[in-house]
Amino acid sequence: MRPKVFVVEDDIDLLETVVHYLEEEGFQAEGFRDGSSFIRRIRDDVPHLVLLDVMLPDHDGFSLARYLKTNPATKSVPIVFITVKGMEDDRLKGFELGADDYITKPFSLRELLARIRAVLRRSGHLKSEGIYQLGELQIDTQKMEVRRGKEKIYLTPTEFKILECLLENYGRPVSREYLIEAVLKKDVYDRTIDVHVKNLREKLGKEGQAIRTVRGIGYKIEL
Repeated sequence: MRPKVFVVEDDIDLLETVVHYLEEEGFQAEGFRDGSSFIRRIRDDVPHLVLLDVMLPDHDGFSLARYLKTNPATKSVPIVFITVKGMEDDRLKGFELGADDYITKPFSLRELLARIRAVLRRSGHLKSEGIYQLGELQIDTQKMEVRRGKEKIYLTPTEFKILECLLENYGRPVSREYLIEAVLKKDVYDRTIDVHVKNLREKLGKEGQAIRTVRGIGYKIEL
């Protein structure tokens, strides 16, 4: 699954350039020229990261960041501010509101990409060479292995696929129906997924607590 990035920027040329570049680099990217359209969209679809300009025509980026961090559905979404403002007070305000990084215009697209990838790796949204880190656990999706240090944790293929699916959607709810289709690929009862998740939690030990039940939907993974 390609990481999804929402870009909120009122400079149309910069917006289109960034969105196009991110798409070429393997991301799903959507652009918004104002805060209102961004808020309407994020109510329906939660991205893996938000690139957020401070100066917008209808909202400032700080108020949008505050909205994201006080909304249960979006509070774990990483934020990177993009702005012409490079003053220390602005940077500090952004970080106090929960921003993960801050880049000042003009910036190179390669630097922006490096910052996005670094933030996504730290948040668990982007795997490095097929490897996720969850607490003390290292999950290698190519070898289908889970290790805590030198200790190997044995999962069934179904349990591993559920874990990988949740990690690909870190911090975002994944429905039981989606897990059934993506993992089991057959008609089964919702309860079947619940049993697999219960076993997975037990095998992962303390990191298993990161797999949280989302009432009426399914599950999400978040430390």
